[in-house]
Amino acid sequence: MTWKELIGTAAPSVTLPNYNGEPYTIVPGKDGVPISLFFYPKSGSYGCTKEACQFRDALAEKEVFKDDRALVIGISPDSVEKQKIFVEKQKLTYPVLSDEKLEARKAYKVGKGMMGLSDYARVTFIIDGKGVVRDALDATMNYGAHSKFVTKWLEKLQKEKEVPEANSAQATEEVPEAAPAATEETPASSESNQLVPTL
Repeated sequence: MTWKELIGTAAPSVTLPNYNGEPYTIVPGKDGVPISLFFYPKSGSYGCTKEACQFRDALAEKEVFKDDRALVIGISPDSVEKQKIFVEKQKLTYPVLSDEKLEARKAYKVGKGMMGLSDYARVTFIIDGKGVVRDALDATMNYGAHSKFVTKWLEKLQKEKEVPEANSAQATEEVPEAAPAATEETPASSESNQLVPTL
């Protein structure tokens, strides 16, 4: 089974140590927030540094990433110590996890990169707000393509979210107001209906 077979299915939940050594659980679909989950070969290498910094900059600059509209998570087989050095040096603003035992790689069916020379291929998954894997990009050499891939997908997911919201608002506007309840006229008193004899 390859990562392609995960598309359209529920994304696996995994727990890995973050760069501080604390357990971090990836919970797809939590709070309805899309997740950009990117696997990369080696912290500190040229391509991986460029990729990680592109995601950092996207979170700060691109509208679809702002205001907690998306969660970015990076994963590599590096140790916690190496991840901490990497995060602090590059001033990364998102979770970076250590997968030394390759648990996440196996869960997400990520293969080896560089024709088997690297334990990790460079693969980025886009998981929607319901926790479903919508697509993935496998491009070990093209490190610059991954943040662009995620940006386009987040824009698409945002549009998908806006359509039902717009339809719901329109339906609410079209609901006619209830007509006021009819009130029974108070019959005139019998005294007022009586003819007063003239003298």
